[in-house]
Amino acid sequence: MLVEMKVFGLAIDPVAGAPIVILKDRDGKRAVPIWIGIFEASAIATQLEKIDLSRPMTHDLLLNAITSLRARITRIVINDLKNNTFFATIHLEQNGAELLIDSRPSDAIAVALRASAPIFVDETVVEKSMDVHFTKQTGDLKKYTKEELREFLENLAPEDFGKYKM
Repeated sequence: MLVEMKVFGLAIDPVAGAPIVILKDRDGKRAVPIWIGIFEASAIATQLEKIDLSRPMTHDLLLNAITSLRARITRIVINDLKNNTFFATIHLEQNGAELLIDSRPSDAIAVALRASAPIFVDETVVEKSMDVHFTKQTGDLKKYTKEELREFLENLAPEDFGKYKM
């Protein structure tokens, strides 16, 4: 089953110093944190902040190429999580046919935001995501239980993030 999610915000992991994109379901009851690269975080941040750049960036270029080929992005799906790595597909429609493009979730999210396409996460990935990041990538958070971390993510408010610095 797929869960529709929205980009809730960007944060910086205080332990690793890495950017995190936080996805939340429409009801705000479940969250998926995905550690991403700085360039992808920048691409997501510029779109979230509606910053108009004078030249197209890589994700703009991809969307321009897709639309020039008379295709459209119908959705992105974060469909798997293996060995601490998330996997995603970009779903396109072209001439009545569905095309799938393998993608890193951060790139898929950056393109989906530009295309105003919905973001979905597989239910099993939502469940697995709590175990991976908080127990393996953030050392001092190991003292918290999975349920405490889930509650923390579910109760995050936009003002908790602060301004993302690029």
